[in-house]
Amino acid sequence: MKTTLYWDRWDIVTAHYAYYNDWHSGQNSPEYARLCRIRRYFKPNPYWDGYDSLTENGEAIYDELVAFNQG
Repeated sequence: MKTTLYWDRWDIVTAHYAYYNDWHSGQNSPEYARLCRIRRYFKPNPYWDGYDSLTENGEAIYDELVAFNQG
């Protein structure tokens, strides 16, 4: 079953952070540059565990990012 995406700033930021953290291709990549820009205002706590820490909506946003950018 596919989750219906809805607009939530927190979910968007955390999903993008997790995506760019998982899928950047090195420090000279545009994805890494975006990750660094997100880190200016998003500082995850030590218990944050990437994809596993996302809400259901955040996971759906992440999955859409992967599908759009990798496929």
